Amino acid sequence: MPRLRAWTTAAALSAACCVAPLAAQEPVEPPTGIGDTPPPVRTSSQALLPEVDFYFPEGDLDIRLNRLVKNAFFGGQVRYNFAKGDILALLRYRYYGLKRVWQIGVFDDVNYDRLDSGSNDFERARGGLVQVEIPQGIHRRAYLLGEVDNLTSNKDELVYSTDRTNTFVRVGYQIGTPDDSRSNAIVGESRSRVERLFSGYRKIGPSGFGLTGALTWSFDDLGGDFDYLRAELEGLKRLPGRNERFAIVRLHAGSFLSAAVVRPEEEKPHDRYAIPLQELFRLDGREELKGLDERRYGTEELHATFEWFLPWFTEADRKALKGSWETWYWVLYAGAGTVGYSSAIFSDWDEYVPDVGFGFESAVRFGRHVFFISAVAAHALDEGGDLKTSLSIKSSR
Repeated sequence: MPRLRAWTTAAALSAACCVAPLAAQEPVEPPTGIGDTPPPVRTSSQALLPEVDFYFPEGDLDIRLNRLVKNAFFGGQVRYNFAKGDILALLRYRYYGLKRVWQIGVFDDVNYDRLDSGSNDFERARGGLVQVEIPQGIHRRAYLLGEVDNLTSNKDELVYSTDRTNTFVRVGYQIGTPDDSRSNAIVGESRSRVERLFSGYRKIGPSGFGLTGALTWSFDDLGGDFDYLRAELEGLKRLPGRNERFAIVRLHAGSFLSAAVVRPEEEKPHDRYAIPLQELFRLDGREELKGLDERRYGTEELHATFEWFLPWFTEADRKALKGSWETWYWVLYAGAGTVGYSSAIFSDWDEYVPDVGFGFESAVRFGRHVFFISAVAAHALDEGGDLKTSLSIKSSR
């Protein structure tokens, strides 16, 4: 029954997006690929602007339908996981005012165990949010977010979070370009972000620098069931080199400045605090340590990554596999980080996990469509480390 309800919700939200009012023509700015050169402005007469992302081996398919009507933006998103049956349905409305950008969003996010496990255990988050963006120039802006999440689950490890509400507000500040998906996830809406293997596609900001910070306060005064104060900070820097080579250095830090201890007798640390599991920091993942194959959570987290881009060819028109290959960069990747439930982990060098890998990023055109392809094979150099491969495909037009 939970899977049927999730599919019904996804279909309803996707249909709501499709019937949004349509405009005649508007400029569309597709992703640039790699580097800081701004893309050409194109004009599209299509009614909807679809974007498709595919993640392998996770098996995620992310479909988005967006439409800009005068100074209002209508967006719908459906994300489905073929291996687990997870589904996220999200609908948002943004209004671009003279001095403020307002956004209203509703979402339904359901996650299961793998289909081949035969289990029907699930965790679900439903809710809504209101966000205000306050521009302070081209490269600087402040954010204020209010969100209410209703959490349900039948998993034993999430028994504390079942049938509870997470009510929080978030304040954030961003230096960089406004369409950096990862930075926007830190200061605002986190579920809809486009996850990238590398940072090359991100429009970082002036002089190749970006900095984003946010403070989240969850409170139990207005019907909420959790109590914590969460801080997160991320910085990026693009380092130019010779012959079109460049590197991107990223540093991410997170800490729970306060969190209520509600069950001190629990053996697992994450069960002791009034914090939903999905709000804890993770060290593994596409945007963290790419070669770490074990989920590691904590209230304190620190990691850094280094990506060295080596061009094979750029601004080309190489024909292969019925496509026109425009760019190809080889990528050398390295990272290191730690996560835990005490600030003492930051000074314990034995707890840091090093991570190394090799991959590529490329852009290929098929007709009017451009596909950005990223792949990496990475290995975490710890006791349980193993070779892990990941692939991303994003469409644009």
